[in-house]
Amino acid sequence: MRLLLIVLGLLLAGNALAATPEEIVRKAMANITPQLKVDAAQESQVPGFYEAIVGGEFVYVSKDGRYVLVGSAFDATNKVDLTNIARAKVRRTALAKIGPDKRIIFPPKAPIATKHTVTVFTDVDCPFCRRFHEQVAQYNAKGIAVDYLFYPLSIHPGADKKAEAVWCSKDRTSAFTAAMSGQDPGKATCPNPVPELMQLAQSLGIGGTPTMLADDGSQISSQIAMSPDLLAAELDRLAAASSAKN
Repeated sequence: MRLLLIVLGLLLAGNALAATPEEIVRKAMANITPQLKVDAAQESQVPGFYEAIVGGEFVYVSKDGRYVLVGSAFDATNKVDLTNIARAKVRRTALAKIGPDKRIIFPPKAPIATKHTVTVFTDVDCPFCRRFHEQVAQYNAKGIAVDYLFYPLSIHPGADKKAEAVWCSKDRTSAFTAAMSGQDPGKATCPNPVPELMQLAQSLGIGGTPTMLADDGSQISSQIAMSPDLLAAELDRLAAASSAKN
C-alpha cells in the first residue's frame, strides 16, 4: 500500500511538472481574474517565470503559479527592455498566422524592389490613418510594402461596416484609398476578416490606430512611422541589428 502511494505521488508530481506554460498561467490567473482570457504564454528570459498576454496586458507568472507580476522587466546589466522583446516575439508569431488573404497590401511597384514590409492596424475613420495613407506611394518608393489590417475603433461608430464594405468591393485597394479620402464605401457585405482582426489587435494589446509593426514584431513609434525617411532608416537599423544577432 505504501509503495502504491509513493508511485501515485510520483505520477502526480510528474503531471504537475508536465504542465505547459499556458496551463500554469491560466490556472494562476483564474485565481485572480477568471474573466480575463490568456492570449499567449511562453518561457521568459526572467529566471523562474513565464510571460503571457492576459486581456491585452503583459504579465509574468512564476513557474509554480504562485506569483503574478504586471509591468515591464528590464535587464539592468545589458540595458535591455525584456518585455518589449517578448511582446515583439508574440506579435511576430501572431502576424505569421495572418495570410495575405486577410490583408490589404500596397507593395512597391517595379522596378522598385521590396526591402521591408510593415503591418499597419488601421481604421478608415481615423484622421492619422488617413494622413499616413496619403503618403503610401512615398513609402513604396523607398522599398517599403505596407500591409493593412482592419481595426475599426469603437470611438468611430460605423467604421466596422465601412471596413466590411471596402473588403467586399471588387477592387479592395482602390476602395480602401477612396474610403481613406473620405468617400462613402457603400454598404456591401460578405464574409470578411474584420471581426477576427479586431480580436487579434485587442489580444495583442493594441489600443489605437495607426499602429505599425515591423517584420520582427516590434512596434514603430508614430513619430517615425509618419515619416517615410525616418521609417526607412529605422527599418534598415532593425534589419541590421537582426542580422548581427544571427
